[in-house]
Amino acid sequence: MLLNVTERGPEMPANNRPPVVFLHGLFGRGRNFGFFQRSLSTTWRTLALDLRNHGDSPHGPMDYPTLAADVRETLAAHNALPAIVIGHSMGGKTAMMLALTSPNDVHALMIADIAPGEGGLAHTQDIAEGLIRLPMPATLDLSGADKWLSQVIKDKSVRDLMAQNLELGDHPCWRIGLSEIHDALKAIVDWPAIPEGVRYDGPTLFVAGSESDYIRPVNYPEMRRLFPHYRLDVIEGAGHWLHAQKPRKFLTIIETFINSV
Repeated sequence: MLLNVTERGPEMPANNRPPVVFLHGLFGRGRNFGFFQRSLSTTWRTLALDLRNHGDSPHGPMDYPTLAADVRETLAAHNALPAIVIGHSMGGKTAMMLALTSPNDVHALMIADIAPGEGGLAHTQDIAEGLIRLPMPATLDLSGADKWLSQVIKDKSVRDLMAQNLELGDHPCWRIGLSEIHDALKAIVDWPAIPEGVRYDGPTLFVAGSESDYIRPVNYPEMRRLFPHYRLDVIEGAGHWLHAQKPRKFLTIIETFINSV
């Protein structure tokens, strides 16, 4: 499946620099990384993808091998391989799967607040279940959307994120493939068993929020098995949405990493 792509970059990109690719988390979209694209695009070619069932990309069944295959097909169509791949949450698991299944296509890997294993994203199950059952109003504006979503989502920042996925007006509807996401939640929260001997030997950086428990010491052995050269950086005072909560620190980490590889 070819995905929707937002591309930014210099008029004359350096031929020896791989493109930087951003993969968003569940219920997000590529434009969530706009600040980072604008900041890097004076010197780096950048691509932010809408994963399937998100943003302006097509809908369909989803699991991590499928999501990774979509990303590879799309980047190949844009002549953007190999790439430095940066993924947050669900996008991070997708990036890891891409690196493990197509290692030659990933120049370097940066994973934001998710580990290779079951877990993380569990709170989204309740959100998806609630939204599926919530009757869509006949008309909806932005303030009405916030009130409507508050029946299911208590966190204002998460409601703001979800509101971006609504088509507002007299005939409101979801832009995202909500039913497909709902059906795939077990696979999204889970992580496929990776056979012994399969690993990614390229540069790998995991970035965790100090207030998040999505990357824990129990995950370190599997991180080392699959990504033997990984490093771990922690952003103090950040939770799971570390790139939104500490954008300048996250940008500094990106710039240091991509310039080092």
